[in-house]
Amino acid sequence: MTERAEKLEALAQQRIVILDGAMGTMIQGLKLDEADFRNERLAAHNIELRGNNDLLSLTKPDAIRGIHDAFLNAGADIVTTNTFNATTLSQADYDTTNLVREMNVASARLAVDAARAAETPERPRFAAGALGPTSKTASISPDVADPGFRSVSFDDLRKAYDESARALIEGGVDLLLLETVFDTLNAKAAIYALEKLFTDLGRRLPLIISGTITDLSGRTLTGQTTEAFWNSVRHARPFAIGLNCSLGAEHMRPYVAELARVAETRVSAYPNAGLPNEFGEYDETPTQTAALLREWAESGLVNIIGGCCGTTPEHILSISEAVMNILPREISERPAHLRLCGLEPLVVRA
Repeated sequence: MTERAEKLEALAQQRIVILDGAMGTMIQGLKLDEADFRNERLAAHNIELRGNNDLLSLTKPDAIRGIHDAFLNAGADIVTTNTFNATTLSQADYDTTNLVREMNVASARLAVDAARAAETPERPRFAAGALGPTSKTASISPDVADPGFRSVSFDDLRKAYDESARALIEGGVDLLLLETVFDTLNAKAAIYALEKLFTDLGRRLPLIISGTITDLSGRTLTGQTTEAFWNSVRHARPFAIGLNCSLGAEHMRPYVAELARVAETRVSAYPNAGLPNEFGEYDETPTQTAALLREWAESGLVNIIGGCCGTTPEHILSISEAVMNILPREISERPAHLRLCGLEPLVVRA
């Protein structure tokens, strides 16, 4: 275990760890135009780049650093890199696959520098390398007329995750965050890539795996229940397993509680600031979000909490204050059974 990993482990034993809030909606709030997404090298790029937020780590680094600083000042222990779509699979939409390594390294260094600047001997801060779900799905066909068709292979996903993760680690991140998993097969490709990478490096970084429940059915996009999702990825021995995005805290609670019941590791959760309104904006106030997450903490459900879409530094400040004196969820051992799954979990008890 690295020195940084030991510090993170010690912090998680002491109290609930605070993750940052939404990078995407914070960037939207800056009202940037097309020119902000370009630099001299991209001036003549033939595709519109506005909305390719990961590029901003190269073209507007001060803006991204400012977002990290704001969340750290609000009480975040972990800031996540601006790399949600920084894979070759997602960047292909903008014809910027040649910049993937560069944007991951730059994003990592921005987050690491911000975390180190905010750190004190009494309070370490950490940078998490974000690995998003990509714009592809390995489990289902994008063509309703051809259910056997796949637009991506397991090996394509493995290669994409390997390239991004190597660059994030080169940039100095303290841990990795495999987030917003809607297709567990995508996540399995990422885990496979990371295990090979850790072997090559001769060291492991802490890994948080965070799935997303797409609606009130309580299932991922590809149909898995929360427990089935955990059974699918538990072999990765993650530092934490969690849920993020899609739902606000009110509707996410039963699925976080299910994870807390079944997981033999820490539980993380970072919900949206409620559900979006008809304009795609989030109306849940920091006080409202914090009250809901405080109840989660008081019920012993979480070890790591933060915010996803619509959450601001004000949300993170309110959340950190709300759970300040509440102990983290206790990790309990479960009986050793064979735990399998498809869309549903299957536990074989001898």
